[in-house]
Amino acid sequence: MEGADRERTEAGFKVRTPVDEARRILQEAVEGSGDGDSDVPCGTETVDVDRADGRVLAAPVTAARDVPHYRRAAMDGYAVRAANTFGASDRSPEVLRIAEPASGSDDGDEHATADQIEPGTAARVHTGSALPEGADAVVMIERVTELESAGELEVGDAVAEGENVAPVGEDVEEGQHLYDAGHRLRPSDLGLLRSAGYGRVTVAQQPTVGVVPTGEELVSGDPDPGEVVETNGLTVSRLAQRWGARATYRDVVTDDPESLRVAIQRDLTKDVIVTTGGSSVGERDLLPEVIDDLGEVLVHGVGLKPGHPVCLGIVEDTPVLALPGYPVACIVNAVQFLRPTLRWLEGTTPDPHPTTRATLERKIPSEPGTRTFARVRLEARDEDEGETDRERDEPEYTAIPTRASGSGVLSSVALADGWVVVDDDREGIPAGETVAVENWEPNA
Repeated sequence: MEGADRERTEAGFKVRTPVDEARRILQEAVEGSGDGDSDVPCGTETVDVDRADGRVLAAPVTAARDVPHYRRAAMDGYAVRAANTFGASDRSPEVLRIAEPASGSDDGDEHATADQIEPGTAARVHTGSALPEGADAVVMIERVTELESAGELEVGDAVAEGENVAPVGEDVEEGQHLYDAGHRLRPSDLGLLRSAGYGRVTVAQQPTVGVVPTGEELVSGDPDPGEVVETNGLTVSRLAQRWGARATYRDVVTDDPESLRVAIQRDLTKDVIVTTGGSSVGERDLLPEVIDDLGEVLVHGVGLKPGHPVCLGIVEDTPVLALPGYPVACIVNAVQFLRPTLRWLEGTTPDPHPTTRATLERKIPSEPGTRTFARVRLEARDEDEGETDRERDEPEYTAIPTRASGSGVLSSVALADGWVVVDDDREGIPAGETVAVENWEPNA
């Protein structure tokens, strides 16, 4: 072993950067990696509204038209001039003539209505239909009686001007602010955008990710003794896709400096490169040196458990995240660093994970100065009709630790419901404490 390599492997991680500090350093690098022409480091594009679900708006949006853009009936009934119903009641109804349907209407069309009404007339309308010219109110269908003779009806209820009418712009007014840049579009947003006059919107491009699993022991098929089935690259690439990125899952690259160099250079066209394995300080942990040779190592070794041997760097303005090879450590670091990186590339900030309030069944140990992610499963508490008010205020779930250590035990994550985060400044969490279980991988 060369002298420099021996020094690196024997030194270990004497100093581990706190998680929040590591994120800050990475964020500065990511947000400074764009072309300078946009607040969105990964760039923008214009897409059809019906393809924009889950995308992030790159600019503020204001309504291009009123919604509704016409006066419409708020319910089924008859459009009238309110003044013609003054004094109407069940005992003394007002009699109005039924206006003829608009010219060109199909005689069999039950939804046909008049273009306009004159004083003393009424026109049949349906919920959402345009109000005829001259009408300023709608009498509910339940409050009128159609007379069999001479096309007339009796109105048994006086209505005020504007009653049962949705005015222009009642929902949204033209020019009204709808969304800020950075808003992630939901299905209901797409409906509003289309109603407000948008067929296309400008959004952040989906970040592109090159996922490179490394390790000479990795195989994709059935393993022989000493071989390991590749899972980290598969897991990380699919997580990246769930988080809104377009991920390219590469073939395994062996532990060879030149092969690793070529693999990183190949994906410098991506917005971010993620490698798995080879990120620590052992003889075969070559990625930190390769990254530093090609660019700059920003952070190597972070105060989190499991997964402290993560390496964060940047090469030619492309963030490179070298995640540990142990599966749980890899997942923890992907959630803590890749997920926020994808948000920063879109010009947004990471949204918090949904949490479940629970009572911790057993103590979770932790080292001060290290942020610990303890995997837990949730179990619903038995309901007791005799519970006191204090007991009823307790969480509905119990959090049962599956494992606080063992970064290579993938089942401890796959079979857990979430994890409890023990902050850097705590020395564990005692049994019985109420905790927030982060559901970092909720069902879609």
